[in-house]
Amino acid sequence: MLRPALAADFGFIRTLVQRPEYSAYLTDEDEQALAQYAAGPSTRVLIWQNPQGLAAGFALFCDIGAASGAVELRRLALAETGTGQGAVFLNALIDYGFTNLGAQRLWLDASGENLRAQRVYTRAGFTLEGRLRQHWYRPSLGRTVDLMLYGMMRDEWHPVAPPCGPPALALHLAQDQLGARDGG
Repeated sequence: MLRPALAADFGFIRTLVQRPEYSAYLTDEDEQALAQYAAGPSTRVLIWQNPQGLAAGFALFCDIGAASGAVELRRLALAETGTGQGAVFLNALIDYGFTNLGAQRLWLDASGENLRAQRVYTRAGFTLEGRLRQHWYRPSLGRTVDLMLYGMMRDEWHPVAPPCGPPALALHLAQDQLGARDGG
């Protein structure tokens, strides 16, 4: 289940991003930057909750409301990998992007060395749209890596399940939809 991130979630997000398996691929930002993303009109920070209601992952959407209709899924990570929840999580994020954010196109990127993410994105229906060679310097690796660009158009999307979530998310989603209709 997805819900908006709260300030109390920022420690979880930072701990997740700092893990060795993620630090080569994700940028760690401080609480102030996360708070700006959480409050920004063109960004959303979401928490993925497990059935017990505990934080199990997070995602960051950017460029919401762009005239092009392109929305970036800038960051996503799960606390537990290898459980089969990655596909469920990603599909929920795709559904959220198209249904609640009004995206005409969702896009994301991956390190050329993150083969696991590339497989997950392709299986979810994203198309590899390009490779920026030696583009992204990763301090934790001490070198520059290729950046793979993936995209999905609205007409390529196949909804997996209707959006769901607690009342706080329903309110946030309603505000997203009103903003999209009002051009905001």
